[in-house]
Amino acid sequence: MQFLLYLCTLIWMIMDSFEQLCQHRRSIRKYTAQPIEQAKIDYLLRCALMSPSAKRTCPWEFIVVRNEAKLRALSGCKTYGAQMFDTATAGIIIVLDSTLCDNTWMADGAIAAEHILLAAAEQGLGACWCHVHEREDAPDLVRGLFGIPADKEVLCAIALGYPDETRQNYDLDKLKYEKIHNETYSCNNGR
Repeated sequence: MQFLLYLCTLIWMIMDSFEQLCQHRRSIRKYTAQPIEQAKIDYLLRCALMSPSAKRTCPWEFIVVRNEAKLRALSGCKTYGAQMFDTATAGIIIVLDSTLCDNTWMADGAIAAEHILLAAAEQGLGACWCHVHEREDAPDLVRGLFGIPADKEVLCAIALGYPDETRQNYDLDKLKYEKIHNETYSCNNGR
């Protein structure tokens, strides 16, 4: 376990560009029991609060979860895709006020979530997004667990912890460059 933590810290220390951070950031779904330091949680939240939003409405709010019973309950919010909360030592729920911005609240929340995911990778933490909005009974379960008012939207929950699995960095040669179009959609030149 200590070696894995050392390896994550070493990877973070050698990243010297945003591209390297993106290349390293992967969804981590298994975590050690080591608690996350409050300073790191505070860092993730500051990064989220700096995320852009439409007309700077800042429609997002963040619920930090450390309670083990609530984290384990989150793992059952959907049939598939929430099991990472079985081992998470923390989580962040992203709640939004959709009345503050016409139709951009979901994008605003997703941008804040991505800030959290990238900041977690930079800090040597593992993290994984769990989509909640309009997924099975997930919104009602999350709303009930955390006392979220009915007039707020629950977009997602992010599982956090020190990684207990390793994932390979993205291979730059295997990226889907064919998804890049130049000038028009039909002119698909890749690189």
